[in-house]
Amino acid sequence: DLTAPPPFSLPAVPLHACVGGAGCGELLAAGGMVLNRVRAVFFDLDNTLIDTAGASRKGMLEVIKLLQSKYHYKEEAETICDKVQVKLSKECFHPSSTCITDLRTLHWEEAIQETKGGAANRKLAEECYFLWKSTRLQHMILAEDVKAMLTELRKEVRLLLLTNGDQQTQREKIEACACQSYFDAIVVGGEQKEEKPAPSIFYYCCDLLGVQPGDCVMVGDTLETDIQGGLNAGLKATVWINKNGIMPLKSSPMPHYIVSSVLELPALLQSIDCTVSMSA
Repeated sequence: DLTAPPPFSLPAVPLHACVGGAGCGELLAAGGMVLNRVRAVFFDLDNTLIDTAGASRKGMLEVIKLLQSKYHYKEEAETICDKVQVKLSKECFHPSSTCITDLRTLHWEEAIQETKGGAANRKLAEECYFLWKSTRLQHMILAEDVKAMLTELRKEVRLLLLTNGDQQTQREKIEACACQSYFDAIVVGGEQKEEKPAPSIFYYCCDLLGVQPGDCVMVGDTLETDIQGGLNAGLKATVWINKNGIMPLKSSPMPHYIVSSVLELPALLQSIDCTVSMSA
């Protein structure tokens, strides 16, 4: 049951346009209550700041080429990659019981065996996995306009990268896209007791930056983790990056704001800062 989300995005409001000429942090709501400015922004990584899905597709294409040219597979090559993609989407990873390399090599091994039959081919599975992984990492790039946006935002607010996932996998992505210098702190879910959407990881992030949940905005592309987590933790606002204009289920968490690109965030933050609640 799909429904179109309401238009949450607010128009950009110049800082100098705030009521009475006051800085946004000094705005008074009705009744004289000081409104808090946004002091920190938490960013998701995958498909928010970097195109992980696109990089993964490029990795799969390289594996298809390998299977077709070196091993003379035909349509089976695409079938194997499709099967691996399904396995990745259903992946349940427990660091205490296995390592991510073994788990993902097994995805390839199973997909090859399911498609081709015969005995398991661990060597080919490893070749496919490492080609996919290395190609994917090569294409995980922080775009120049995103770098510029982060640089400018950091002059005004504190920035934190909050990403779910296996420690090794996420740290390799962070290294590949060289994003460390743009953030005041980086938190990887796989290194914590709980991941998004658990409130505890958001409170940990707040402690790292010396801010309160009501000072913070969460920005991400996944309703069930980024947005639900921000709502669970009582953040000031949640911003959903909806690149493809998809319509969420009625049962999905409802973000405060929706944008189609992370580059729309600076204007939106100005709007959040300059919006006066008349309910007081």
